[in-house]
Amino acid sequence: MEKKIPAVNPATGEETAHVKAADDKQIKDAFKKSKKSLENWKDLSVGQRCKYLKRFRENVLEDLEDIVSTIKEDTGKSDIEILMSDILATLEITKYYEENAPDILKKEKRKTPFEFRKNYSYVEYEPYGTVSVISPWNYPFQLSVVPAITALIGGNTVVLKPSEITPLTGEKIKELFEKSGFPEGVFQVLQGTGEVGEKMIEEKPDKVFFTGGVETGKKVMEKASKQLIPVELELGGNDPFIVFKDADIDRAVKGLVYGALANSGQLCVSSERVYVERDVKKEFMEKLEKELEKVRVGGNSTYEMGPIIREKQIEKIKEHVEEAVLEGAEMLTDFERNGNFLKPVLLDKVDHDMNVMREETFGPVIPVTSFKGIEEAVGLANDTEYGLNASVWSEDIEKAEKVASKLETGNCYINDVVKNIGNPHLPFGGVKKSGIGRYHGPEGLKSFVQPKSVMVSGNTIDEINWFPYDKKLCKSIAKLIKTKYGKKGFLKKIKNYFSLRKEMLGRD
Repeated sequence: MEKKIPAVNPATGEETAHVKAADDKQIKDAFKKSKKSLENWKDLSVGQRCKYLKRFRENVLEDLEDIVSTIKEDTGKSDIEILMSDILATLEITKYYEENAPDILKKEKRKTPFEFRKNYSYVEYEPYGTVSVISPWNYPFQLSVVPAITALIGGNTVVLKPSEITPLTGEKIKELFEKSGFPEGVFQVLQGTGEVGEKMIEEKPDKVFFTGGVETGKKVMEKASKQLIPVELELGGNDPFIVFKDADIDRAVKGLVYGALANSGQLCVSSERVYVERDVKKEFMEKLEKELEKVRVGGNSTYEMGPIIREKQIEKIKEHVEEAVLEGAEMLTDFERNGNFLKPVLLDKVDHDMNVMREETFGPVIPVTSFKGIEEAVGLANDTEYGLNASVWSEDIEKAEKVASKLETGNCYINDVVKNIGNPHLPFGGVKKSGIGRYHGPEGLKSFVQPKSVMVSGNTIDEINWFPYDKKLCKSIAKLIKTKYGKKGFLKKIKNYFSLRKEMLGRD
C-alpha cells in the first residue's frame, strides 16, 4: 500500500497536500542510481561542478516568490524570516563556494624531510562517495540545501531525506535541482518518516550528514557505526546570552528579543539562557518587558513570530514553564496560546538546576538569572551538556574576547546574536552534545572530502631505508638523529648534513 505524508500548515492546522513516501524499492533504486552516477560526477573538475551550482542559485532567484510561499505553507513563518534565514543564508554559502571551492580543494604542495632526497609531496582531495543528508523542519530549505550543495561540490552524490513535517519544501528543492540540470542520480530526494532515514543508512552510504535533535542523532550514529559509516551531526543547543554591566543595554535587550524569538525560538542557535550582571539586571528586565510588548505574534500581514510547528513541541514548552514556576521562578508574562501560536514567556528568578535552563526548550521562553563577575558568568555558561553558540555583550571588546575564549562552544558572537551561522567564511558546528564535525567555510567543504597524501620519488638509486642493513648505515642514522634534534649549533648542523649526504644518500 502506498504511503503518503500529509502537508499540514501549522498556522491553520489544515492539511494542504499529500506527498508520496518512498518505499523500500525506491530507496534501494535511489542508492543504485547515486552510486552509478558517482564516477562521472566526481571526474568533473570543481569548476565544472560549480557551474551547476550557479544554475541552481539562478533558479532560486527566478522562483523566489514560489519558494517563499512553499516554505510558508510548511512552517507558517513570516516572509521576512523565510527570506533572511532560509533563502539569503543559502544563497550566501552557495555564492561563497562558487567563488572559493576551486581554490579550497586544489592540490596542495607539502614539504618533504631532508631524508627523502629528490622527493616531492602533495595532498589532493577526493569525495567520500554517496552522502545521505537527513534534514530538519525548522529551516527546511537552508538546512537541506547547504549540506547537499557542499557535498556535491566535493564530488559526492547526494540522497536527501527532508523532514516529514515540511514535505512541500522537500519537493520544491527536488524541483529546483532538476531544473538546474544536474545529471540523473547525482541529487535525489526521498520523502518519508524516520523509518526512511534508517533504511537509507542500511543502504551503506559513504557518509551521513544529520541535522536534528540529540536523541535522534545518537540513533543515527549508532546505526551508522555498525557499518563504520562516518557521520556528521549538527544537533541541539542551549545557548548562553551573557550581558555585562558595561554593555549597551538597549542594544542587548533588542538583540535578546531577536535571538530568543526568531522562528518562535525554534532555532538551534536560539538564546536559551540569559545571564545579566547584577548591577544592571533591574534596568535590563524593565527594558526587556517593554520590548517584548512590541513583538507581533501571527496575523495576516507582517509579524515577527509564527506558529510552533507541532503540538509535541508546545507540550514541552509548557512543561518547562510550569516546572520552573513550581520550583520558584516568577512569570513576568503569561503563557498565552492561540492555536499553535504562543506569546513570549519571560521568566525571572530562575535557578540553574531547572529544566528550562538545563534542556533545550526550543520555543519562545526567556529565562533570566544574574551573575557577579567574569568567573561566575563563564562557570554558569559552561555548566551545560551543550556547546553550539553563545553571545557575549560588553563594550570592552578585549574583555569580551577573553570571555569568548573561555566558553565551551563551537561558535560565539560578541554584541550580536544568531546570524554568525550565516557567515559563509566561518566553520559552523558544536562541541559536547551539540554535535560532531563542521560545515560552512573551507573547513566545511573539506569535511565532505577525504585528503589523499602523495609522495613522488625522483631517485634512481637505492633508498636509505632499503635492505641490506649494515653498521655504517646505523652510525649514519644515529648521526642524523643527533644532528636534526640535538643542540648542535647551526654551522655544525650544516657541516654534518653535508657529510651525511655523502654517507647516506649515495648508496649504490
